Amino acid sequence: PTPNSAPPASQCNTAPVQCCNSVQPAGSSAVSKILALLGVVVQDVNVPVGVTCSPITVIGVGSGASCSNQAVCCENNSFNGVVAIGCTPVNLAL
Repeated sequence: PTPNSAPPASQCNTAPVQCCNSVQPAGSSAVSKILALLGVVVQDVNVPVGVTCSPITVIGVGSGASCSNQAVCCENNSFNGVVAIGCTPVNLAL
């Protein structure tokens, strides 16, 4: 989806919004290797996985928060930023 069609970051109910270097399907070769190293099993190879992510605070969203790569809202952020699972793009400008 284009950045303009992404929902606003304020609609992310699994906060925090993440800024990821890339977002790729779990089945892609790069992501599957990282998941294997972490011992993470993802059932659906099409689930979007964010790689090398850092949180963007909700306070920062809308007040000049920026992410030069991909701002996403992810369902599972429990891997210390190495990966985040179930990511959907969000629009930081809203």
